[in-house]
Amino acid sequence: MDYRGPHGTAPAPADAAEYARALHDTPGAYLGHAPAAVLVHEPGASLAQRREALREVYGAIVARLGEPTLYGGSSRGPSVRWRDSRRTVLLSGDRDTVGLSVHDTQALEGDEQRQFAWSGAWRSDDPLGTGELPYLWRLDRGGPGEAPAGRPPIRPATGLDDFRVRLGMVLAAWVEQLPVQVGTDWASFRLTSTADRGRQLLVSYSIEDGLHASVDDRDGPDGEERALAMHARGWRFRDRGWWQTEFTAPGAAEAGALAELVVTELWARGTRDPEELRARDVSCKDRGEMWLPGLGIRH
Repeated sequence: MDYRGPHGTAPAPADAAEYARALHDTPGAYLGHAPAAVLVHEPGASLAQRREALREVYGAIVARLGEPTLYGGSSRGPSVRWRDSRRTVLLSGDRDTVGLSVHDTQALEGDEQRQFAWSGAWRSDDPLGTGELPYLWRLDRGGPGEAPAGRPPIRPATGLDDFRVRLGMVLAAWVEQLPVQVGTDWASFRLTSTADRGRQLLVSYSIEDGLHASVDDRDGPDGEERALAMHARGWRFRDRGWWQTEFTAPGAAEAGALAELVVTELWARGTRDPEELRARDVSCKDRGEMWLPGLGIRH
């Protein structure tokens, strides 16, 4: 079902919200239908333009249905769910179109479990297809509905280069999707490595502060030679023993650059395999439970 008008335009936000209510309250009539477009981005729309266009539609839907059961997003676009054990209303899309659909919960999550396990690959030993994951990040803040009892299995990152790509994709998704779904709330996590015990590497994002990374180097030398080495890795300034880098108005390129910096630092301090890594204190303003399956490392 295509909900667009005769000239390829999406419905007004109020109409999109009414359609969301119909999916939510009477799902039987819509199960099995293709997503109905509720937002069609202008060709060549920038990240900021896509973000602001979705904000209006998303706000109208939330005003009608209430906060979602699960916030989230994939490498392509949002993946927001109003879910119970019977049906899931899904707001999802990409850089061209955002749509609404309703699914039998068990069938949808069974299919997604297979996607997570195989990551879009034809064989279990194929290169990881991170872009095929149903979502890279998920946030449960105890909203209306019923959250899943567990998490689907995911294939771990195959190497540090794979982890770098994954991290860049998660950060790019945060930059575009978090401001729409959680406003000014920050999201962050700490990376630790068994190859460098006790070290903390922090990664965070908010619409107000941008992308930020910092590494604890208080046990390192404080001299010109050390500064040259850290600048060469991509760090910009040192504050009370922590080297830091930030991008105040990031896009996908900056997300990739921050991921490159993080992996360069991990390698320089002895990490050779993503199995050595842990994502700790994963949080979105200390409200709810955030999960980052896109990283491919243990939490």
